[in-house]
Amino acid sequence: MTTADSPPEQSWLVCHTRPRCEKKFAALMTAEGFTHYLPLVQSVRRYRQQTKRFTKPLFPGYVFAQVPAERKARIYQQELIARAIPVADEAVFLRQLDEVKAIVASGFELSLMPLLTKGRRVKISGGPLHGLEGYVDNPANPAGIVISVDVLQQGLHVKVPAANLTPLP
Repeated sequence: MTTADSPPEQSWLVCHTRPRCEKKFAALMTAEGFTHYLPLVQSVRRYRQQTKRFTKPLFPGYVFAQVPAERKARIYQQELIARAIPVADEAVFLRQLDEVKAIVASGFELSLMPLLTKGRRVKISGGPLHGLEGYVDNPANPAGIVISVDVLQQGLHVKVPAANLTPLP
């Protein structure tokens, strides 16, 4: 088989969209004929006297797309994405993408949580300790963080709901 007969090189990209452009970008991918995945979940908003149901992206701001290298410029044509991040290990990525698809298809209630590992620096994003920074002590139970008092070489372990923790870079 010659190089002219070989299929075009396609790679998976994690496309970081502009705010609230995920569905428009997915429509563009469909129009261009590119394989893509935008995981959507059902959401319910309750207002004073009514309830609204709608679908929203599971990962706000991200769409996964498989794009031929020679046509990559097409994904930028409507200025819907900020950047396209290449996937380093496609085998792991595809396994994880299949797992996400299975979870979304299951219909179980789910929510997005930050990945908290031991020693990860986090900031408290809600409650009376809003703004404090510390380290995750036990990732198996990330409800607690350690606030360090360096001068005393001591730390305070504080129980905080994981939903109130935001990982820091």
